[in-house]
Amino acid sequence: MNYGITRPQALELVGRHIKTRNMLNHCLASEAVLRALAGRLGEDPEKWGLAGLLHDLDAETHTDLDVHTRETARILHEQGVDEEIVQAIRLHNEQAHSGERRVTQFQHLLAAGETITGLIVATALVYPDKKLASVKPKSVRKRIKERAFAAGANRDIIRECEIAGIPLDEFCDLALQAMQGIADELGL
Repeated sequence: MNYGITRPQALELVGRHIKTRNMLNHCLASEAVLRALAGRLGEDPEKWGLAGLLHDLDAETHTDLDVHTRETARILHEQGVDEEIVQAIRLHNEQAHSGERRVTQFQHLLAAGETITGLIVATALVYPDKKLASVKPKSVRKRIKERAFAAGANRDIIRECEIAGIPLDEFCDLALQAMQGIADELGL
């Protein structure tokens, strides 16, 4: 399928806009999670993975949530990226788009998938070896209930997986496995 951008082109675009290793890792982790979600739902992993990879192009230059994703959407429109991908990316941060809400399964799962990556990384970092391989699914599920832990990981957004038809426990397990699959690339 043609989505207006290939993965190598998307990686090059990410490299132009993302300068910190942590943010690059977040984008790669989001890609892995979205690919896994697509596979689980019979959707196209390439399309969903591209959304995960590209979703935060402007995160380092636009940290204000009132504007974050607007520049990313502009860049992606200029590149000719598939409109459904662009809309999912725009709406992973509803705050920048007054009155608009996530409505599709793809939109809900991009938001939930990119959000859970931070919780999973934080969970790994409390282990002595700081490795994703040490993290058990039940640890992630337990941390979801601890609102003070990784407080920036909005639990309400993570729970949008259920709106999209995936139970929270299954979603946590799937996201963790996806990230463990690229642990070496993430340095975790």
